[in-house]
Amino acid sequence: MLDYLQGTIPKFNHRNMGAVAGTTNTMTTTVASECSLRGKFTTALAVLTNSATTPTLDANTGVAFVPIVSTSADGGQACCYVFGVNNAGTLVAAQGASTPTELGVTTTVGRFLLAPQFPPIPNDFCPFAYTVVRTSPTGNTFTFGTTNWTASGITCSVFRNISQLPDRPQIGV
Repeated sequence: MLDYLQGTIPKFNHRNMGAVAGTTNTMTTTVASECSLRGKFTTALAVLTNSATTPTLDANTGVAFVPIVSTSADGGQACCYVFGVNNAGTLVAAQGASTPTELGVTTTVGRFLLAPQFPPIPNDFCPFAYTVVRTSPTGNTFTFGTTNWTASGITCSVFRNISQLPDRPQIGV
């Protein structure tokens, strides 16, 4: 006998929101969200203009994002960040674990040693985009929601707009 209620119920973004990095630490979308969580539509997240600052608290922990560092001895780090909408229609974000990169040169980031992984996604979180950030040996430390996307020694991948969380982040930038 099959139990149809035990299947995975997806978190689904029904629109390409056109998310892109704005200036400083902001983001922009071209359309409002249309997401569903556990089969029910969420309140829409309005179009984000360049003044829409990214969240400063991780949706998983409720505290500030952990900085990813740059060290001249060890090189840099890479980390995946996922943008989402909660049931109330609020912009939320979650941070994956940091992974080391190869040693870059001064403010040039090193190649990936390991692909950074997606963070756990809370139940009240519908992903719509993600980005992968890398730091260089002598560049700035990166703190999501605070550091500029284009700070010296920081490489931020093009925001990947998604309908569902893929099996792994795309690491090409």
